[in-house]
Amino acid sequence: MSINPNNAQAKPISTSKNEVASIFKKSKFTIRFKLLLIISTIILFSLSTIISIATYVFKNNARTTIEENTLGMTLILTDNLSSKFLALSKNLKLAAENLIEQEGAKGKDKDFKRIFFENDSDVLFLGVYKQEGEELVMIEKLYNENKQTNVSTEENDFISTANAMSTYFVKSFAGATILRNASPIFKAPILGFSIPFKEIGNKKTIIVSFIRLNAILESFQTSGIASNFLVDEEGNLLAHPNIEFITKGKNVSNSPIVKSMLTSNVSNKYQRFLEEDNLYYLGSFKKLGFMSGGVISTVNEDRAFEEVYNLQRRNIYLMIIVLMLSILFVYFYANSLTNPILTLVDASHEVETGNYQVNLKVGAHDEIGILTNSFNSMTKGLDEREKMKDAFGKFVNKDIAEMAMKGEIKLGGERKYCAIFFSDIRSFTSISEKLEPEEVVEFLNQYMTEMVKCITATHGIVDKFIGDAIMATWGALHHDDMAVVNAINGTLMMREALIKFNVGRGGDKKPIIQIGSGINSGYVISGQIGSNERLEYTVIGDAVNLASRIESLNKPFGTDILISEEAYSKVKDIFHVEKMQAIKVKGKEDPQTIFAVLGRKDDPNCIKTLPELRTLLNIKYEAPEPAAKGKKKKSDDEEKEVKYEILE
Repeated sequence: MSINPNNAQAKPISTSKNEVASIFKKSKFTIRFKLLLIISTIILFSLSTIISIATYVFKNNARTTIEENTLGMTLILTDNLSSKFLALSKNLKLAAENLIEQEGAKGKDKDFKRIFFENDSDVLFLGVYKQEGEELVMIEKLYNENKQTNVSTEENDFISTANAMSTYFVKSFAGATILRNASPIFKAPILGFSIPFKEIGNKKTIIVSFIRLNAILESFQTSGIASNFLVDEEGNLLAHPNIEFITKGKNVSNSPIVKSMLTSNVSNKYQRFLEEDNLYYLGSFKKLGFMSGGVISTVNEDRAFEEVYNLQRRNIYLMIIVLMLSILFVYFYANSLTNPILTLVDASHEVETGNYQVNLKVGAHDEIGILTNSFNSMTKGLDEREKMKDAFGKFVNKDIAEMAMKGEIKLGGERKYCAIFFSDIRSFTSISEKLEPEEVVEFLNQYMTEMVKCITATHGIVDKFIGDAIMATWGALHHDDMAVVNAINGTLMMREALIKFNVGRGGDKKPIIQIGSGINSGYVISGQIGSNERLEYTVIGDAVNLASRIESLNKPFGTDILISEEAYSKVKDIFHVEKMQAIKVKGKEDPQTIFAVLGRKDDPNCIKTLPELRTLLNIKYEAPEPAAKGKKKKSDDEEKEVKYEILE
């Protein structure tokens, strides 16, 4: 069997149904049976026994280990934190007692202050407060003046911060222990801590202190794959391995595991969850007993199962080796059977690349022979079909040509919501007068080629060319929720393409081109419209007329892209626009609001103002006078007579 690319019209061998039946009766074991029996047995065995079972068992074991480790880690950290804050609470209360006892004394015990801060060097400030209305009133205070704290904060800074966070600390008057992240205020890892104290003069008091997080953060540093952190009752990070998260006051309440902890009735739990980065994590939490909040330990699932995936890869390598050995065996065992198949594969690749003039020589009259004969018939039909589609596609969109050949386009049209685009060249008449007809056609073809590329790249369809004007649609052929967005993206691409097109141009023979574009969206009738002798795929409707009217307003407004209010409502969060004066166009009773498109909001180089756009595109603009009521105003465009009225 051989490929003869030049013999595209060779007559195919025909085979009757009786001949086909006799061929199958002569072969006891078909090629399909032999190849499937040998290859599938080896592949299924290796896949099922090596990959499936091993991966399943190993992954379950790894998941169990991770669950135990994360639960254990949260328990250890919770116990550690409870011990630290219990000891800290005792020391703060002893210090507060000493301050109260010395109240009114002429000289306070300086040795006590020195000894206290030597024992608790992480304590930066301590204050005893009572409540007056909604405010905290300080009774006594103690400030750590040790410069080795590495915190350049004055005593008054702590006092003002305590007052600023009083809405949280006042909860301690009801017996609650409060932890708040004060790091964003001090630009350093510092924690606000308040606990109930005793009654003084029939007034409840609390202790408010600010402590460095250094010792606490050490407990959350890890060299493994787990990430441990501490959150309060609102999901604010209090301790995390990444200090930047603490100093910026990051809130993680949107994390599924944090939500689960804050709403759960159980004190600890293990779960698998999907984070905002679209990655799965395995994690556990343990609530703190002395406050609302808890410790959370999480592990990235991909990293946790990395060894499982390594095992999976090794099994795949083993499977490839087994598969190669089986292919080698089949090659020596059934070389005469596989060669015809390989020839068909090569011919199939030729067809995939677009070469339909492939004709195979039919060998034996077995299944391969029948397949070869069918393949030759198929390539001949594809070649004829492709030639017809290419010829048809020169005059209509290739998608339309494809659908028309398949009979998928309904005569009479369908009601569809789409985006309609019109554009034309400014002062085309005066440009044409300075060129020969051949030169006009040449420059129009160059211009149209660049513009059509932009339309096609954004899934648009050129409806028709009207002299120098282009009409295009998005969503008319196939429903497209992004039709308006794609239409404006395509028009912005035209703007960029036209800037490049004009580079090096200038003068009568190669004039600089400026265009105006109008976009509207709405329901239209889309389909084959025309007469019995000639049909055309197009769209009709009021939305089309308005798009044409909007395009003609680029001249008086000094713009290049205008869109309707309906189109703007679909894209207002995507594009940066500037609202123009209200207008009244021919054929519309109500005033219309239109918008000039400057660019995409996510584009860092987006044009900011209309004057900037006019400077970039060299648009000469004079603000038009609003028309007198009831009076139509003509555009000075030489090609068209567009009636419009600019309202006050």
